[in-house]
Amino acid sequence: MIPYLHLWSVHIPTFGLMLWAAAVAAAMIMERSYRRAGIDADAVTMVTVAVVAGIIGAKLWHVLDSPWEFREMGWAVLWDTAGFAWFGGLTFGIGALLLQGWRAGIGGLRVLDLGAPAAAVGYGIGRIGCFLSGDGCYGVATRLPWGMSFPHGLEPTYERVHPTPLYELAAGLAIGLWLWFRARRTRPAGWILGEYLVLTGAARFLVEFVRRNPKVLWGLSNAQLASLGSVVAGIALILWLARRPAPEPDKAVEPFEKVA
Repeated sequence: MIPYLHLWSVHIPTFGLMLWAAAVAAAMIMERSYRRAGIDADAVTMVTVAVVAGIIGAKLWHVLDSPWEFREMGWAVLWDTAGFAWFGGLTFGIGALLLQGWRAGIGGLRVLDLGAPAAAVGYGIGRIGCFLSGDGCYGVATRLPWGMSFPHGLEPTYERVHPTPLYELAAGLAIGLWLWFRARRTRPAGWILGEYLVLTGAARFLVEFVRRNPKVLWGLSNAQLASLGSVVAGIALILWLARRPAPEPDKAVEPFEKVA
């Protein structure tokens, strides 16, 4: 594991470095989505604001979800580099994009559709930071051949465990690719967002079965309950859109290569 990169007297945390890489990748994909849709807006600023909001939300949700850490560490837990909750980041990030889409005149649901592929890929890349730092986001013990130990991680473990950040990286990239190609055709505003909520919620729900998070209700973790909420919200949104009057016939959007 590589929790820090040591460059002379400078020590760079790999978690923060990969978070920056995730933001850059998301901004690039968002900007391509805008160009493909013919929208003139500042995608980089929108992604930056959404990332900052997501980090704040992820940390606040983690603190609320883990009150014992606050009792032990006090306010210092807010500045700790470990402990970020997926659902808090998702909620605050979506809220930030909704507000920015409304202010830019794009529309809240429309901007979330455009940002869905970027969010999926950015999340996956961000998980590399969890993997490199060994911050405790790995899974339970396993005998599978790809099981790994994290003896030098921020939260070390010496037994072979599921490298769940890599599972989430693969899921994030796959979901992002699927949504990118799905968004090539005109669909009702909010449809791609609905698919994103269903797919990312399902992926997190499944990976939680091999994560080390405690179970709180019906044998499920807090993250799984939140994931179910994401899936239900996504299905409800898609069903609502499907019942609305049909939009204009789908028109193919110019391929990525033609706008690059």
